[in-house]
Amino acid sequence: MPRRLSSAAARRIAVDAQGLAHPRRPTVGAAALRKVIARLGVLQLDTVNVFERSHYLPLLSRLGPYDRDALDRLLHHDQRATRLGGYTEYTAHEAAVLPVADWPLWAWHRRRPGRPNWEAWVIANQRLIDEVLAEFHTAGPMRIRDLEHPDNVATSGGWWNKNDVYWAAERLFRRGQIVVVGRDRFERVYGVAADVLPPEARVEVPEDEAVVELVRRAAVAHGVATLDDLADYPRIKRAPARLAVDALVARGELEPVEVEGWGREAWLAAGQRTPRSVSGAALLSPFDPLVWFRPRAERMFGFHYRISIYTPAAQRQHGYYVLPVLVDDELVGRVDLKADRQAGVLRVQHAHVEPASAHRATELAARVAPLLEEAAQWQGLGSVSFTGPGTWVPDLQTHF
Repeated sequence: MPRRLSSAAARRIAVDAQGLAHPRRPTVGAAALRKVIARLGVLQLDTVNVFERSHYLPLLSRLGPYDRDALDRLLHHDQRATRLGGYTEYTAHEAAVLPVADWPLWAWHRRRPGRPNWEAWVIANQRLIDEVLAEFHTAGPMRIRDLEHPDNVATSGGWWNKNDVYWAAERLFRRGQIVVVGRDRFERVYGVAADVLPPEARVEVPEDEAVVELVRRAAVAHGVATLDDLADYPRIKRAPARLAVDALVARGELEPVEVEGWGREAWLAAGQRTPRSVSGAALLSPFDPLVWFRPRAERMFGFHYRISIYTPAAQRQHGYYVLPVLVDDELVGRVDLKADRQAGVLRVQHAHVEPASAHRATELAARVAPLLEEAAQWQGLGSVSFTGPGTWVPDLQTHF
């Protein structure tokens, strides 16, 4: 019979596996940043910066305040790179930073056909695609807007309304013919893969081997997980994920377990400990791996969560850029943050304590208030201001 885990034990395993309950280092250098990225596998990207762009936040949650410029240097962001460093970008899970060493694991993904209308566009525009690739090869790494192709003109809506040259470059990126070597003012800088990838990154891992490895990494990152959890982490289909799970069980790298209240098969990663307790507190990005698969967040933490940036203002319950709040092994609340850089203030536009944690609202506020103070200082802001409603606001305000 499979080993049985309590729901509380599963939560502790998940928090531990994600590195969210580990002691903070007194100083954070490049090695610590690399270690977190390796643990997570990817850093999901998003352009919204009302508080801070999402890929900076998982490192803040796990390491505490750190030098964002150090991460930019590591990823070649905000500088014009001409060769790949240790990281690139791809649609691994979603648009994400990943190690260059992992590029071969996604060869199968780059070979997949697109939607029929997309493939029809490619056939009709193959000459343009070839011309764009030739210009990247001749001119070297650059942003799409820097391409001198005569069709590369801003549309009536500006550069963010994509023209055909953009879509030609997007096709080359998805096929792996051009790769991201860095960013310049957060715009991707692309180079021709054959010119900028190291030889070891040009090796292609067979699809079945790659999927097994990606599922293994997902299992390690989750600690304990269902099939849907494991398939979602690298965004692969359930059928190949199931074959990978069976292979990993046969190799002794996954152990079947039953988790209280889950009502479905689950697996524990080999070597994953079951902590008796975990201690820590963190503000989580909406795209943090602990919560990015919303069904898992609800099953594991009883936390119903939807990011609100795409929700009409009148329909939002908890604000615009809503960050889940982790304390120990529970998601106890959520805060809507805005960095008002002109005024030098971190604005808490909404603060809500979860109903299951409401009886501890005052106690929890004492642990969460320092996180808000840290977040403000990390952003270079002088104070924290509560400018909106929420069930947690009175308790948190007493600390400022």
